[in-house]
Amino acid sequence: MIPGSNKEHPTFIRSFGYAWEGFVTAVRTERNIKVMLAMGAAALIVGFLLQLDVTEWCIILICCGLVIHAELANTAIEAVVDLATDELHPLAKRAKDIAAASVYVLSFMSAVVGLLVYAHALGLL
Repeated sequence: MIPGSNKEHPTFIRSFGYAWEGFVTAVRTERNIKVMLAMGAAALIVGFLLQLDVTEWCIILICCGLVIHAELANTAIEAVVDLATDELHPLAKRAKDIAAASVYVLSFMSAVVGLLVYAHALGLL
C-alpha cells in the first residue's frame, strides 16, 4: 500500500483487528511474551491482594503495559531482521541483541518500581 493513499486503506475498526491478530500471533509463537504476560498477571494479583490505591495501580499498569509493548516491539524487530537476511550477519545480530536488551532493561526497571510500590503499600517505605 502506498502511504497516504486511501485506496485499500483499512478502516479504523479493521486496524484494531490487525493489531489483535498481531498480539495473538505473538502470544502463540513467542515464549517471552507469555512470560511477560504471566509476570504482569502476577503483578496484578499482588496489587489486588495489597489493595493498591489509584496512583499505585496507575504505576503498576503503566509498567506492565510498557513491558508488553517492548516485548511486542522486540518481536517485530526480530521478524523484520529475519526477513531482511537469512545469513548470520553481525549487524543483524547486533540489532536483535540491542532490541532484546531494551526489553530486559525495561523489565528490570519495572520490577524495581513494582517492588517500591508494593513496599509502600505494605508500609515498609
